[in-house]
Amino acid sequence: MYVSFLKCWQTRLRNDIMVRHILGISGGKDSAALAIYMKNKYPDLKVEYYNSDTGCELAETELLIARLDSYLGGIKILRAAEGSPEPTPFHHFLKASGNFLPSPQARWCTQKMKLAEMEKFVGDEPAISYVGIRGDEDREGYISTKPNIQAIFPFRKNIWSLDVINKVLSNDNIAQIHDYYETVCPDDIRQEALKIIDTPLSKTFFYSKKLNALLDLDVKVFNRAVFAFLKTTDYPVGQLDEFPLVDNDDVLVKDDIFQILEDSGVGVPAYYKPIVFEVDGKKGTYNRSRSGCYFCFFQQKIEWVWLYEQHPDLYAKAMEFEKDGYTWNQNESLADLCKPERVRQIKLDAIKKQEAQRAGASCRLIDNLDDDNDAFCANCFI
Repeated sequence: MYVSFLKCWQTRLRNDIMVRHILGISGGKDSAALAIYMKNKYPDLKVEYYNSDTGCELAETELLIARLDSYLGGIKILRAAEGSPEPTPFHHFLKASGNFLPSPQARWCTQKMKLAEMEKFVGDEPAISYVGIRGDEDREGYISTKPNIQAIFPFRKNIWSLDVINKVLSNDNIAQIHDYYETVCPDDIRQEALKIIDTPLSKTFFYSKKLNALLDLDVKVFNRAVFAFLKTTDYPVGQLDEFPLVDNDDVLVKDDIFQILEDSGVGVPAYYKPIVFEVDGKKGTYNRSRSGCYFCFFQQKIEWVWLYEQHPDLYAKAMEFEKDGYTWNQNESLADLCKPERVRQIKLDAIKKQEAQRAGASCRLIDNLDDDNDAFCANCFI
């Protein structure tokens, strides 16, 4: 019996060593703060930090990566299309796509230059990928189609990805999860927890409602039950003997992210800091809302104006990509966007939106003040 136990223990130990912990650093505030957070809170986890270099980042992004590299003790730089005669990976894939610019409907840039390189970096080894989606964001992050890569979200109340939640809360698994709750649940909430667990999903009691009820009752108990369930699956987390994030009930929001960056000494990237502008006697501010390539198509119109005025050389380079009717913005070229009267109107629209935000207007009202196609709301974005 002892020999059998020893072999089992050794097998689990080998599995622990084989599971990799990876964290992609985009150059934005959230992933940077997550890297700092993971290093400080979970120093025993051997996290591999990596950055996918597109060759088209702002100088401020490159500075942040350099500072993080020093703070973290090393960041693996991934670069797609190695050996290509083109000046950057983006140029390489743009040429391969027939000069068809990426867009929200065709994000080949993210797939080719970042996701594919990450999956190549991981290979077929089981890996846990830590993703910096904040607790004040209502969205799901990237989930790899490769079964050996599992996403975890340390900043959220629910650290698990949607595919895991769907399996755990499936009506088919009620009895199994019930048994786990019997084991891990303290006496004072067991009866209430089991009542929630035993209630099947329906049109009135759907996944998110059941999930939130269990999380509101006790986050750590829910995590322990999920961890027990994952041990019966091929998910990478289930191959670990222990997973410290099971006992994590932190919920970090935007202000927390900036605090982590400032406290660490790494600092907040300069493009997040608002710059004041004035139009017709009215004052507003502009800045970048996210990291990414300088020509990112997810930018608002006011962010393009920021690029035009703060980095005119990069704006000119972005203009050069617009050929044969392909433009970064739907129905408007960068040549038209930077015309004085158009810049004035975009700034006035931005001022109206900021005034509405200060007045406590709803996201929907703010969207209606925006001339952008993506109906951006500053309070609901990265």
